[in-house]
Amino acid sequence: MIAAIIAAAGSGERFGAPIPKALIHLGDKTLLAHAIANLAPVVDQIVVTAPAGYEAQIKEIAGDEVVVVTGGATRSDSVRIALAAVNESAEFVLVHDAARSLASTALAQSVIDALHAGDVAVIPGMPEVDTVKVVDAGGYVVSTPDRASLRKVQTPQGFAYSVLKAAHSVPQDATDDAVLVANAGHMVRIIDGEERALKITTPSDLATAMTFIGNAQSFRTGVGTDAHAFGEGRELWLAGLSWPGEVGVDGHSDGDVAAHAICDALFAATSTGDLGSNFGTSRPEYAGASGIQLLQETLNIVTKAGYSISNVTVQIIGNRPRIGARRAEAIAAISSALGGAPVSILATTTDGMGITGEGKGIAAIASALVFK
Repeated sequence: MIAAIIAAAGSGERFGAPIPKALIHLGDKTLLAHAIANLAPVVDQIVVTAPAGYEAQIKEIAGDEVVVVTGGATRSDSVRIALAAVNESAEFVLVHDAARSLASTALAQSVIDALHAGDVAVIPGMPEVDTVKVVDAGGYVVSTPDRASLRKVQTPQGFAYSVLKAAHSVPQDATDDAVLVANAGHMVRIIDGEERALKITTPSDLATAMTFIGNAQSFRTGVGTDAHAFGEGRELWLAGLSWPGEVGVDGHSDGDVAAHAICDALFAATSTGDLGSNFGTSRPEYAGASGIQLLQETLNIVTKAGYSISNVTVQIIGNRPRIGARRAEAIAAISSALGGAPVSILATTTDGMGITGEGKGIAAIASALVFK
């Protein structure tokens, strides 16, 4: 009998998602569903470790034939918990990361074949093509390993059930189970891995993964501009921040030209209208609305249209205020409004030319990169 453990208790923090990573969709299925589908043809039992509080959702995806257990605080804790649910008649156990959801059935079968051939620990790996440096605590290079002997390790990793269970008999943590098995004195075999078994940790990884299922991400760009004249008696809001002591601008909302330009760039990239059609004077509910509110609403609109933001850039054009001292603060405000998207902010003047150069107003131009 062959069992498989799928570690799916990780958060989506590094991905920037508010849900566990295993529940993120890749094409028409979640990462977890892909992982189960690829392992199911070659194993007899599957045990999935779920994040606490998400057991019901994981069970709904996994189906009745899959055992779902609540994972632990670390990956090793989760595997240890899952091992207790593995059928004791199992000869071999595969340990797999839901984040490597596209690892193929053929790769899993290759691991199993090597176990049947006599190895007690088998892991797939890819040759290291980059030069790798070992550095000390101060950041100085200590040595340069020969990359010909290095491998980037993947999952599923396969083990004799008795060997893996013994390795986990003493609570300890490691980045993968092969470390624990090797520490117990067993030889670990490396077999050829595959490109499609990449670990999906960031949105760009997800875009790469889409190429393996014949549905590559569609990237689109957009440009947006905005300009407003200064108006006495108005508070200046710019790049999501209030600028005390500065003259504000006239406008239907708060007149935040940086936020407005970004909104229009996102609308242009996603073909979802423009600032006027979404928040213009025909929409009285947006009278006086803050730039942050409009950015948040824009994020909702482009998300519902099926797009995610890769990054945005905005250049503010005007003699004042001086942006540099508050650049980091402004980036944080806009990025937060856009769900954590990367943001760049630049500033320039027009050498005395035009309404911005003459000090009559302020403008901004923005670009956005999105993917569907």
